[in-house]
Amino acid sequence: MFPWDKIDTVLLDMDGTLLDLHFDSHFWLKLVPQTLSHNRNISLNEANVLVEQAYDQVVGTLDWYCLDYWQQQLQLDIVMLQRTLADRIQLRQDSMPFLHTLAKKHKTRILVTNAHPHSLALKLEHTELAQGLDHMLSSHETGFAKEHPQFWSSLFKQYQLQPSRCLFIDDSEAILHAAKQAGVGYLLGISNPDSKKPHKIFTHFPAIHDYHHLLDDLIASKP
Repeated sequence: MFPWDKIDTVLLDMDGTLLDLHFDSHFWLKLVPQTLSHNRNISLNEANVLVEQAYDQVVGTLDWYCLDYWQQQLQLDIVMLQRTLADRIQLRQDSMPFLHTLAKKHKTRILVTNAHPHSLALKLEHTELAQGLDHMLSSHETGFAKEHPQFWSSLFKQYQLQPSRCLFIDDSEAILHAAKQAGVGYLLGISNPDSKKPHKIFTHFPAIHDYHHLLDDLIASKP
């Protein structure tokens, strides 16, 4: 699928790409409205409407991904609530074999995530993900979400990357578009980010549902 001899660095999203998105889906779409309903003594339907309206106001911005913003906006202890669901944090079953093979082929593996540092720390605490990465960058460290051009210029500068020799993997087509506009040479979607939901359809980028589809060519490539 890719000319591995022309790829030095693999940039990887976290939620839905290396980790099962089910944790986040359940947290933001189920637990948050349920807790809000209980705390404010309103119906679950009313809570769902409030949450959806709040989400829609900041979608695609850094606030959308910011736990501090949501703690203030919803008056909920978001960090504590996430810890109550920590047993749902799961690596995709195909992630670590892929990451380990990238290392054997001397590809630099950089996590590029919109996850808030508190959420990132929780997920690293409950998985072996850190063992499969060379570097990690949260968009909150740059001040810009991955949807914004400035995130990419900050990333390239920090790690002295040649964008045309990077592969970026993400489950969001909008973010893949942002990476393409920033000059990333190779792009790949993940069609099954949430193990409990149907596969997604990507219209502008190639997509896979299992990293094992990449392994044969990767293993056969020159280091």
